[in-house]
Amino acid sequence: MGGLEEKVGRLLAERDLTIAVAESCTGGLICHRITNVPGSSRYFIGGVVAYSNETKVKVLGVGEDMIKEHGAVSREVALEMARGIRKLLGADLGLSATGIAGPGGGTPEKPVGLVYISLVSDGEKRCERYIWHGSRLENKIQTSEAALEMLLQYLNQR
Repeated sequence: MGGLEEKVGRLLAERDLTIAVAESCTGGLICHRITNVPGSSRYFIGGVVAYSNETKVKVLGVGEDMIKEHGAVSREVALEMARGIRKLLGADLGLSATGIAGPGGGTPEKPVGLVYISLVSDGEKRCERYIWHGSRLENKIQTSEAALEMLLQYLNQR
């Protein structure tokens, strides 16, 4: 870990954009990585670790019906988490991650390592699905890396 968050930070600052992050399975690792960069207060507004479904609903505004229908680990919920954190903190960009870090908690339909990462801006929404095959910590690290990569791709296209 290291260079990716600096690249993202430089581009966010250059483009005068702010970001807020909603995390579940990563437990704050994405926010940690973003704030490891000196001067990140220029573009990082804040984040929420919405580990429970109740927090996803009460804080981020994810619909209970959406969680019941699609599950907390789904494209739909990842997008709503990103929209919710963006709106809650008034950021230009909302980034979210939800998944099953493991080693338990998986099902045949939603195995351990399944993750959805979403990025939402005014005119765009992105969501990617991944299945990692590492330990709990490795899955969290890979998710944070993929989230920052998604953000970097977005910024490079602007």
